[in-house]
Amino acid sequence: MRLRKEFADVSNLNHDNKVWGKESRLRLFQLGNRLWHTDSSFKRLPALASLLYARSIPPIGGHTEFADERAAYDALPEETKLRLSCLVAEHSIFNSRARLGFTNFSDEERREMPPVPQVVVRMIPESGRKSLYLASHAGRIFGMPENEGRELIDQLIGHATQRQFIYTHRWRVNDLIMWDNRCTMHRGTEFDDLRWKRDVQRATVSDIANSCEQEGIEIAAA
Repeated sequence: MRLRKEFADVSNLNHDNKVWGKESRLRLFQLGNRLWHTDSSFKRLPALASLLYARSIPPIGGHTEFADERAAYDALPEETKLRLSCLVAEHSIFNSRARLGFTNFSDEERREMPPVPQVVVRMIPESGRKSLYLASHAGRIFGMPENEGRELIDQLIGHATQRQFIYTHRWRVNDLIMWDNRCTMHRGTEFDDLRWKRDVQRATVSDIANSCEQEGIEIAAA
């Protein structure tokens, strides 16, 4: 590990501080950060806020895009809002990595990170606004056929990542960005990760409870 355990290393560097190799397992895993996601939604206690700090950046690409899921929810038709009320999706880190064809996980790793439920729409207590709560980690939706649930999730992510809901941050060295994971998605954009160093480090603050618990929704184990 290059960093203290309190920090997440989302760079393209190995423990020797050198750019990783093409077939590096860590590289293949980290490519999932280029998918739209919200931090730690695959954990029962997801992220509240994250801070990302840039120590070095590539000359081309490697931006970070943020999608405002509150504005995306507001823009939905009323009948869609009604349909989404009380829906719960199953989130897993293995769902997002499988989207990229990366399934190289041991049985022990899968046992250590079981799937968790998260609501599709949540209320932000401080503002009273409703927000979509989406991520590439989301797989099935409870109570729906698996294919139908995945299609709905993909449609909602497509809606929430329209240009009018997105802010793109073009990094400079020593930039520090903080965001609310409860109402945003984000992703890193492509760059030549086998040539240029992109050393960015993240700290994350956990939410107070699982999103289902906060919304008062009970999900039976399945």
